[in-house]
Amino acid sequence: MIISTTFDVHGRTVAQHLGLVRGNVVRSRFIGRDIVAGLRMIVGGEIHEYTKLLAESREQALDRMVQHAQSLGADAVIGVRFETTDAGQGQATEVLAYGTAVKLA
Repeated sequence: MIISTTFDVHGRTVAQHLGLVRGNVVRSRFIGRDIVAGLRMIVGGEIHEYTKLLAESREQALDRMVQHAQSLGADAVIGVRFETTDAGQGQATEVLAYGTAVKLA
């Protein structure tokens, strides 16, 4: 599956637009991770625990978007974007991946 943030695929022609595809995941924070992250916030610097959590969430959302595109018979997803939103009064974060599923010529 070709994934592109642009609205075309170099060297290929979009033959058919199949529509919007998306994948999302909502992850809650973990108290143990929050304690370590809280200590890092005092000291400063990157909060590795949250970096890892969000990276895993993005990959899972992307995988779900690809599965959605495959179910439509797509060859590629173009115009891919990510969005994040706080959910559950700040106790969880939603990561959404979305784009346009297409058939290529």
